[in-house]
Amino acid sequence: MDERTAETTVGRVLWITGAGSGMGRAVARSAVAAGWTVALSGRRADALHETATAAGGTCLELPLDVRDGDAVRAARDRVVAEFGRIDGLVLAAGRNTPRRGWDDQEIGTFHDVVAVNLGAVVTVLDATLPDLRASSGVAVVVSSYAGWSFHPSAGVAYSASKTALGSVVRTLNATEAGHGVRACHLCPGDVATDFLDQRPNVPDAAARELMLTPDDIARTVQFVLDSPAHVRIDELVVSPVVQR
Repeated sequence: MDERTAETTVGRVLWITGAGSGMGRAVARSAVAAGWTVALSGRRADALHETATAAGGTCLELPLDVRDGDAVRAARDRVVAEFGRIDGLVLAAGRNTPRRGWDDQEIGTFHDVVAVNLGAVVTVLDATLPDLRASSGVAVVVSSYAGWSFHPSAGVAYSASKTALGSVVRTLNATEAGHGVRACHLCPGDVATDFLDQRPNVPDAAARELMLTPDDIARTVQFVLDSPAHVRIDELVVSPVVQR
């Protein structure tokens, strides 16, 4: 971290959704190590506590379901009451389902996947936009390789919701640049996390050895978070060298 970045990082507040495991947990560890104060959200209080313990530093644990707009707004109010500001977001909560094709999907589950992957992202961004404007803040929207390049095996709901995140980020950047707000559409390829257990055919240990790790994604996110205020990383695609 250079001196210019260090000056802007000290005392900054980051809110992470999907912080209970995987990429969200790795980002929490990385952000705390870089000097950020961190608020952690996810559905399971025990998992958030494990993340806070692993990250160390100053972590506020805020269990919630990101589909619940009232809970999101209450959590935003708690972060601001506790720390006085929000400078960054990492929106890492996501969902898929093994039954994901036109031949076997359940329409209720389709809507739930879209609600988590798309609706909840917009809800958090909408709730925190005044804070991001005030701080000239940055948002990292964790999407997917399938949100950058169509892949039929990702499923109907997942592909549609992750692809739409690209438009959400572009719209935010186009309309909020005057306030210094920056957003990044982050599109990781295969990452070896428990999220893979939602696939119809769960990858084995050998396949996971070839994938990205949560720490790989955390390093990428940290690069975006710690970039100077005049730099916007509109979109990043991060892939394992070997893809299946």
